[in-house]
Amino acid sequence: MRKRLVFDFRFDPLEKKMSNNNVITFSDVLDAKEKISPYVHECPVVTSSTLDKMVGRKVFFKAESFQKTGSFKARGALNAVLSLVSKSPEVHGVVTHSSGNHGQALAWASNMVGLDCTVVVTKNTPKSKCEAIKAYGADLVFCEPTYADRIKTCNKISEERSIPYISSSDDYDIMAGQGTIAVEFLSQVPDLDAVIVPVSVGGMAAGIATAAKGIKPAIKVFMVEVEGKMSEECLRAGERLWPNPPRFLDSIADGIRVQQLGELTWPIILKLVEKEVFSVKDADIVKAMKFVFERMKLVIEPTSAAGVAAVMSQRMASMDPGLKNVGVILCGGNVDINHLPWY
Repeated sequence: MRKRLVFDFRFDPLEKKMSNNNVITFSDVLDAKEKISPYVHECPVVTSSTLDKMVGRKVFFKAESFQKTGSFKARGALNAVLSLVSKSPEVHGVVTHSSGNHGQALAWASNMVGLDCTVVVTKNTPKSKCEAIKAYGADLVFCEPTYADRIKTCNKISEERSIPYISSSDDYDIMAGQGTIAVEFLSQVPDLDAVIVPVSVGGMAAGIATAAKGIKPAIKVFMVEVEGKMSEECLRAGERLWPNPPRFLDSIADGIRVQQLGELTWPIILKLVEKEVFSVKDADIVKAMKFVFERMKLVIEPTSAAGVAAVMSQRMASMDPGLKNVGVILCGGNVDINHLPWY
């Protein structure tokens, strides 16, 4: 078993704790920020005058591609494991399933606090992400390339090894950690009118919406999805319309292929996130990814490019011109440079 580091938590419990109310609050996000800030990066905000002219708005990119482990996932993962070891000091390990970024983040966070970590990935997960997960010290377990098999394998390991499962998104500690992105972003760019967030199960969207609305109630939070996710249809109906069992969508944006929003993230998103959802095609993602590589000189993965594609879309062009300052989350940079999606 790894040697466990000792962390000094100097933060005061605030009102409406999620453990008592089964919700995430702005106070939870502030607590998470105080816990994780010494160990994660405050990622920069970057701009492109070329893109601003193209879209007729000021666009600000929060570059979480520079975050520890190469994605925003480090925030939620660290908050989750710190919360876990403070509540259950006897725990010896954790397990999760992941498309790659959460697996890397949880492996890194677990190593920070001396926990063993097992990550279940599908057999078609990019090699670069698998190698990174192992490099951060986790055990890797492969399963068939379906969402249902990923869950089944993860649950089996959790039971056999008596270790808790930490979701990539559908977990209040994870959401609170991801919400710290918005706290930083709005301190860097206070005049943001809207934020665009790529969405899979919805942990980042729920956390950012909670924090952003806590700071600036009038701000709008929009989600961007890959085609077939049905988020706008579900949000406008006010109910979960997705078919079961949960499945992966066919997209190069492997980080947002899960069709359904989470059971815990869904009510938060339904309450706080705009009903208009940007839906992007692979061709849009490739175009946006190329733009960022060539013109902004940043390495981003297809999931990040989904947010760029949204701001470049016709739907954004037709939106309220009052949304002058738009933020976009570049959520990760873990792309396999030997297999770029335009080759």
